[in-house]
Amino acid sequence: MDQSLNNVPNLLKELNEIGVALSAEKDHNHLLELILVKAMDITNSDGGTLYICTNEKSLKFEILHNRSLAIHKGGTSGEDILLPPIPLYDEQGNKNNKMIAAYAVNSSQTVSIKDAYINKDFDFSGTRDFDKKMGYRSTSFLTVPMTNHEHDIIGVLQLINAVDKDTKQIVSFSELDQQLIESLASQAAVTITKQTLIDAQKNLFDSFIQLIASAIDEKSPYTAQHCRRVPMITDMLANATSEINIGPLKDFCMSDEEMYELNVAAWLHDCGKITTPEHVVDKSTKLETIFDKINLVDVRYEILKRDAVITALKAIIEENQDCNDINKELKNNILLQNKLKELDSEKKKIEKYNIG
Repeated sequence: MDQSLNNVPNLLKELNEIGVALSAEKDHNHLLELILVKAMDITNSDGGTLYICTNEKSLKFEILHNRSLAIHKGGTSGEDILLPPIPLYDEQGNKNNKMIAAYAVNSSQTVSIKDAYINKDFDFSGTRDFDKKMGYRSTSFLTVPMTNHEHDIIGVLQLINAVDKDTKQIVSFSELDQQLIESLASQAAVTITKQTLIDAQKNLFDSFIQLIASAIDEKSPYTAQHCRRVPMITDMLANATSEINIGPLKDFCMSDEEMYELNVAAWLHDCGKITTPEHVVDKSTKLETIFDKINLVDVRYEILKRDAVITALKAIIEENQDCNDINKELKNNILLQNKLKELDSEKKKIEKYNIG
């Protein structure tokens, strides 16, 4: 669409604002959505498609927009695009230059088509089938490869049907349109690459801390995967707390970044156990170290009971009692029997709480 020279400063300003917005966006789907929508806005396009290159040497449909048909698939729409990927090479290994998006990648060139129904260089049969089914006419195309700072093509930005703002008629994309979209595509490619690297680093970090937690759990079969369950419970508690709308917690709310930080903290809460001696971590009871010290506790209580009996015997001797049956005397000693019962009760409690 032709743009007047007077409008160029505004377009450049808008392009700069888009670049700032792209740099600030952290969500991958929102980022791709922003790229396509802004490209359509700049050129006043009715439709657009964003493709991403895959490891299988094909172009995957990432987002599909058409304003007049009210179509929005992929991206943030939550609706999957069921169209198959476009192969960059045929079965014989030759470049697939009949498909315009594949050609843009293979040739590293922008392709502008005035009328797809007249053009004989590319295969638009799929486009015509779509038009026939939807009662639409895909006329002008602007297909731009997205090249990042390492000169790698990571995707394709394709715009369909530029609309003249005054006449509302479908027109071809102007040279200025092409220059603006090439600039936007370059910015977008660098931003996507940066975001991809950040996401990869984050995934690596998440995998690493989960590996640490799993290793800690594997050190002891008695913890029942404690390190892996704590993050799940923590997330459940945080989400439940955020939903409270009454009481002192009604204003409590955590952002996505805060939720992520809390999740990481939950995964790492026991990371110190990596350097903790094996006999401290791998224990079936609370008093177990190299061996279960509950046996030492039992011995100490037996000593306490023995001392209580000795104390009672001393009391009998000091009173100079003429006692023919010491055992009977001890059984009738209420203080002694109460003391022995108390010691037995304490020992049983320790044995009970030592487990688990």
